[in-house]
Amino acid sequence: MSDDQAAATETFVALRNLLFTVAYEILGSAVDAEDVLQETWLRWAKVDLDEVRDPRAYLIRITTRQALNRLRTLQRRREAYVGPWLPEPLLTAPDAADDLELAESVSMAMMLVLETLSPTERAVFVLREAFELGYDEIAAAIGKTPAAVRQIAHRARRHVDARRPHRTATPSEGEAVVKAFQRAVEASDLEELMQLLAPDVVAVSDGGGLKLNAMQPIVGVEKVIRMFLGSMQKIGGTLTTRPTQINGNPALLFSFDGRLDGVVALRIEDRRIAGIYYVRNPEKLSRLERETSLTLR
Repeated sequence: MSDDQAAATETFVALRNLLFTVAYEILGSAVDAEDVLQETWLRWAKVDLDEVRDPRAYLIRITTRQALNRLRTLQRRREAYVGPWLPEPLLTAPDAADDLELAESVSMAMMLVLETLSPTERAVFVLREAFELGYDEIAAAIGKTPAAVRQIAHRARRHVDARRPHRTATPSEGEAVVKAFQRAVEASDLEELMQLLAPDVVAVSDGGGLKLNAMQPIVGVEKVIRMFLGSMQKIGGTLTTRPTQINGNPALLFSFDGRLDGVVALRIEDRRIAGIYYVRNPEKLSRLERETSLTLR
């Protein structure tokens, strides 16, 4: 390996977690984010390093372009997706929750809000709000002028602010609510569930056509409880749950008769559950076996 190849490899490895986080936030899919990183590496390996003034910015630019290309393809696939689509959940280290900015930006709730943006709006919002890139850097990444990027960023921020959680829970609040929800579900305690769920709670389940799920989001306490507990009965077997850390936030792993069925992530506002996201699609559960390192810096 030449000195240039060694330097390119060292730089890429040092920034890999950052680049993965960029790709994942734009795509909502770890599998596709890994493919984007592979494409980024192939392009980076051919670059003349003497012409690169800022390797971090250069690599983010390559990653963003590849992620945008991939996202436009994915959007066509998601139009044919069976039932609601949820982001691919990632097992994260316990200390990921301590980085509140990171935990919010990769939470299931925020990732779903990002799904309502156009591909360009999503890329601009992610690079500006999560990674704090300047308008000039973003413009170079997406092939637009800084003035256009500024307008896109303003429009995307207004759109997201109207839909993002108003008051997210602290790590300790989140853990307390998840534990209470765990007890209530395992005991089928209707009264406790009524107390835990917000009046306008929304439940979304993703089976991808491979497992049972509601074909539309369910809204309202009584409907959500009926759907959730009814689904547990239809699945059958002995339910066990285990607290975990998904996308930097407390969540639960659901198993029946000892076999992993899916992961339940919660959106918690004012110490009540405002959103329930149940990922059952087995093709999205592979990243629950090992921790994924995410970073914004």
